[in-house]
Amino acid sequence: MTAVGCTAAQIATEMRVRFRLRPREAWRHALGWTLQETAERLSCLPGQAIAADASLVGKWEKWPGPSGRRPSLHVLVALASVYGCDVEELLDIDDRRAVPDTDLRVLQRDAPEQTQTTPRQPAVVEPEPDRVLAAAAESATWAQWAESSNVGDIALEQLFADVQTLARDYLTADPLLLFRRTRDLRDRVFRLLQGHQPPRQSADLYVSAGYLCGLLAWMSSDLGNLRAADTHGRTAWMCAENAGHDGLRAWVCSTRSKVALWDGRLKDAVGHARRGALVPVDGTVGALLAYQEADAWSMLGARAEAEGALRRAVHARDLMAGVDDIGGLFSCPQARQENYAAAVHLRIGQPQAALRETQSALGLLSTQRVRAYGTEAQIRIGQAAALLACGEPEGVMEALLPVLAMPAERRTGPVTQRMSELAAVMARGASADAGAMISARRLLGEWCADSAPRHAALSSEGGSD
Repeated sequence: MTAVGCTAAQIATEMRVRFRLRPREAWRHALGWTLQETAERLSCLPGQAIAADASLVGKWEKWPGPSGRRPSLHVLVALASVYGCDVEELLDIDDRRAVPDTDLRVLQRDAPEQTQTTPRQPAVVEPEPDRVLAAAAESATWAQWAESSNVGDIALEQLFADVQTLARDYLTADPLLLFRRTRDLRDRVFRLLQGHQPPRQSADLYVSAGYLCGLLAWMSSDLGNLRAADTHGRTAWMCAENAGHDGLRAWVCSTRSKVALWDGRLKDAVGHARRGALVPVDGTVGALLAYQEADAWSMLGARAEAEGALRRAVHARDLMAGVDDIGGLFSCPQARQENYAAAVHLRIGQPQAALRETQSALGLLSTQRVRAYGTEAQIRIGQAAALLACGEPEGVMEALLPVLAMPAERRTGPVTQRMSELAAVMARGASADAGAMISARRLLGEWCADSAPRHAALSSEGGSD
């Protein structure tokens, strides 16, 4: 800029805009001085010498930041003198908010106090046309910065596709491995958000970040860490709010309702489900939220409220339009809906309805190319519980055989908890003391003890995660 005839004022302005420097630091760099050189010039200033060192000059530049120190009016006048500028050019809006009112009045050009301050060398004043051109250059420089981005549209599209892949893979893959992949992608999106991009691209990044945090919340819950799940859920909600994305808002509410239910905060689970239901959105999330509300009400023993929520779920399913943006875990096909309905009907004393729903759900799963092992396991456990409640204990273990064959790393928290609940029901039944029933309960207990949450805890203790 010096080579093409730019003034120090123009260079300082460019540095403030391009590198976001504080005004006093920008002026020093525009002149090519170090902190120590500036301190020496202040110390040698005729008639108003200031005892300064490099550290103190640096603190004056950083003020009003937390590591800065407020320069007195005398110091500001001295700095303006050595830099050859007006005092006003060393202050921005943050400085003016922090400067005492008495100093601000002195700094007004037409204030009488201005003539009483210590005299300094005349400032170099730009002719008016140069000021106009400088302002235009500032606007052009800022526009160039605002238009720049650390991420492109193709990269954003790929990130969203990666989120969809993770949500689908979680239905069939090892939850601990998927957790690590999801965390890595979330970290990448967070790093991009810490950079610079236009608002539209920032919003897209927040959407991806929100869904990834939602996935981590769901996974953390399945792996037995409900406190971590709640933290991810709150961050996901913040991302949804920053993006202004209704679809993400609804799915985050569903995720937080799920976490609250398994954490025993049943009224919170109802509240999150109802909050999500207020968001106008396409896809299956509306039905899912109603089923989740019914699930929580049934655990609270509120039969009427649970039945009302079930009716709203069926209504939402009948009115469903559009498709789910993400799919996989962030989708609620009919088999998953039947699983929720069966669990509710079991709790409110309608085992025949629950048995029909589990049979319907298993029939639907048999036609699907991708079968969510967690959903299928819960459906089969629900079928076993319905058979027991309907007085058909001989079919219980047959219904559970595919579940008992699941590898330990796929036995997530919700699945093992439902199995534990079934074992507790078996212990209260009429044939609880029978040898076969005692053996079955022992088998279920051993199965629950070797689970995905236990493997996750062991992995964490070993430092591999």
